[in-house]
Amino acid sequence: MRTDSSEVLCPLGTLAGESALDDNECLMNRRQFVAGLWAALAAMTASGLAAQSKATAASPEIRVDLNHASIDELMKVPGITRSWAGRIVRFRPYRAKSDLVDHGVVTTELYNRIKDYVIAHRDMQ
Repeated sequence: MRTDSSEVLCPLGTLAGESALDDNECLMNRRQFVAGLWAALAAMTASGLAAQSKATAASPEIRVDLNHASIDELMKVPGITRSWAGRIVRFRPYRAKSDLVDHGVVTTELYNRIKDYVIAHRDMQ
């Protein structure tokens, strides 16, 4: 086991034929490397989530109307239980789908899950 730290070389940033880096240079290289990894991970995650939300969003023609749908129709929306559907029906009418959160009908978390699947039409269809 080594006890002399001067014998330990920085694993990052040195190539064959280059001199060993001092501790400060090694630490800076490690930080840059880790920052680059985090940036790459964030970019991959963001692009994956964007692709997933675009792929799962319902087209406007097949969205469930909050003002006219039955409890059973509302339950077809991913994330809505019978209890949530009952609350949505009970507190009608809605001018916009954001009224669900504004009036305390559903939580922000649930609204973010269902907002791409619902719409609030004001007139009868």
